[in-house]
Amino acid sequence: MTRKSYAKVNIFLKIVGKRDSYHQIASRFVLVKNLYDEISFLKKEVDSFTLEGNFSCSLEKNTIYKAYKELEKYESVKEFFKKNIVKIEKNIPEFAGLGGGSSNCACFLNMVNEVCNLNLRKEELAKIALKIGADVPFFVYEYNSANVSGIGEIVEEFIEDSLDIEVITPKIACDTGLIYKTFRDKFYKELDKVKAKELFDTNSKDILKQYNIEDANDLYLPASFLEKDLKNFAKKDWFFSGSGSSFFRINSGKN
Repeated sequence: MTRKSYAKVNIFLKIVGKRDSYHQIASRFVLVKNLYDEISFLKKEVDSFTLEGNFSCSLEKNTIYKAYKELEKYESVKEFFKKNIVKIEKNIPEFAGLGGGSSNCACFLNMVNEVCNLNLRKEELAKIALKIGADVPFFVYEYNSANVSGIGEIVEEFIEDSLDIEVITPKIACDTGLIYKTFRDKFYKELDKVKAKELFDTNSKDILKQYNIEDANDLYLPASFLEKDLKNFAKKDWFFSGSGSSFFRINSGKN
């Protein structure tokens, strides 16, 4: 079994409040269909859960391993991964605002749910997903485009035309936690609920026609404050995804 684990971009990302140490967001997540990792389950007898791939973190910190630990209470899951290993072909840059780790985690959850016949509903998988990361529930639902709110746990499908998204990722490692802290300390502002609803009702192309890079993503200013070189990539019609460092634009299909 092999599945594509897609990247995402945030068409907009606005902060609407705080919840303890978390920030509450209003955001439009859109899958990038031309950028994906591939996750495979391969038959192989092993003594313990085995994950193969080129990662920058230890096994214990990998989102797929964390997902496995949440599911190993099911006997069918434990038995399956004594006879199968997980292999990932990585293409999505890490620490780039593209949700690669979150996407891998969600893809794994969906695959295990199917192959081990767990029969968990998407809502149940999303609750497990949220324990691992705020962006993971979006990927569990497998929507092409969705409005995401709360701390990431509220995911509502948004129907719109598919977008041709081009992504560039500078070799700049953005620290998400530090960027949020800098936003809170130096750039804090909240979007009111009326404006958030307007954004949620508007298609992605129209939002990007109305907004510039700073207005679309509240994390761009703190990110570029911390990493000055990001400003070199903030060209006309390019936008910033998540906490970076990736930039994206929508191609119209015109030459």
